[in-house]
Amino acid sequence: MAKIFCVANQKGGVGKTTTTVNLAAGLAKVGQRVLMIDLDPQGNATMGSGVDKRKLELTVYDVLLESASITEARAQSDKLKEAGCSYDILGANRELAGAEVELVEVERREKRLKLAIAAVDHEYDFVLIDCPPSLSMLTLNGLCCAHGVIVPMQCEYFALEGLTDLVNTIKQVKANLNDDLQIIGLLRVMFDPRITLQQQVSDQLKAHFGDKVFDSVIPRNVRLAEAPSYGLPGVAFDPNSKGAQAFITFAQEMVDRIKAM
Repeated sequence: MAKIFCVANQKGGVGKTTTTVNLAAGLAKVGQRVLMIDLDPQGNATMGSGVDKRKLELTVYDVLLESASITEARAQSDKLKEAGCSYDILGANRELAGAEVELVEVERREKRLKLAIAAVDHEYDFVLIDCPPSLSMLTLNGLCCAHGVIVPMQCEYFALEGLTDLVNTIKQVKANLNDDLQIIGLLRVMFDPRITLQQQVSDQLKAHFGDKVFDSVIPRNVRLAEAPSYGLPGVAFDPNSKGAQAFITFAQEMVDRIKAM
């Protein structure tokens, strides 16, 4: 049975999509079977995984409306196969924005994704869900089927405020819709140890959340920032870069953490 994780943060611009695609590629690199689900209508995780969202005939939109199964809608990227870190992709495009309205009046609307994943979860070790930066029906579908939430965050003051909001959201979903839901860990991203404030916030996180803070730290890295313009995760684009190596280390930490649970 697959372990299902949402990559979520209600604050925008904190590297959720970068984390999702690079963790997916890193997990594939260390021998895990991975499905990456793009729940953001912008479709950035889809494009960043080497799949053209404009050419997709079936997407997560069709899965949520139960007009297609994940088996029918998933895709793969030839670029990722060549790089040796291939994973399955359930892509998204602008159509997904309409799902919000169309799901309002249907039954089990917050459980649609959970039911769809149940049909294929024996085929994967990990399912990673890239959530939009808001508590929408799409995010709710992700949180309702997840075993846990991975929270990428920058070590700065406003990130701490956003984390408080996310923790409250997770508590509400756990109490009402998904008993299994918990924060698996906080991932420090775009980290620059030369900046005193970032080091201070990092220390505060470790003091307050303890082992909920991943040991792995993702540095600020130009190659990670360049990779999406080539339609690739940094792990595939430049596997020897500091950012890619950090994500491969993080992927192994995730595997070890799950084994220990």
